[in-house]
Amino acid sequence: MEDFEKGKLVSSGKAKSLYESPNPDYYIMHYRDDASAFDGVKKESLEGKGATNNKFNAFIMDFLEKEGVPTHFERLLSENESLVKRLEMIPVECVIRNIAAGSICKRLGIEEGLDLNPPTFEFFYKDDELHDPMINEYHIESFDWATENQVDQMKEKTFQVNEILKNLFADAGMILVDYKLEFGSFKGELLLGDEFTPDGCRVWDSQTREKLDKDRFRQDLGDVVESYQIIAKKLGMEQIN
Repeated sequence: MEDFEKGKLVSSGKAKSLYESPNPDYYIMHYRDDASAFDGVKKESLEGKGATNNKFNAFIMDFLEKEGVPTHFERLLSENESLVKRLEMIPVECVIRNIAAGSICKRLGIEEGLDLNPPTFEFFYKDDELHDPMINEYHIESFDWATENQVDQMKEKTFQVNEILKNLFADAGMILVDYKLEFGSFKGELLLGDEFTPDGCRVWDSQTREKLDKDRFRQDLGDVVESYQIIAKKLGMEQIN
């Protein structure tokens, strides 16, 4: 890890902040200890969450890169900070569900825990004030959020990530229930952006189906950071404390 002087604050989300870096092609992504749920209605600070997610994301992004998925992640800078490519983000979330949980159960009256074969794929418009409404390809193209080619690439890459990470988690005794991905453009290339951490996916223990992800915060189950670290250690992330 290394020191890398932060510049001006570019943006600040629910749990991360982006800063300018000395290189205009890169940002410094700072992971805060903030936790939030229900579009920011529930908020709390959890000691160690930022550092845990920073290292967790670095591990996953490195793993995906080695498996042929291009990402914006460059390298770790410190306990809470990473250097990432400066993307033009597409305001769309790509969601894969391998097992029914969360909003799809409420929307469709489905019992939690149903295996989805094949996995479902959904697009959501990224806007907290609108509660991230579900959209389709026609919305994306009509409102010029992405091109038809980018839409096809986002779907292809999201399913590619699913095959890679489902196996990674299964080999570690866990079920990758669902997750969201975000993409952006860097010098004409579509890259995986944002983060992949337990904040943006659901992970259950394969044997007990105990929830190890952000649902522990949403549902007041406790031991949120500790559960994130359990996932990390099962996956072999030795740098997680």
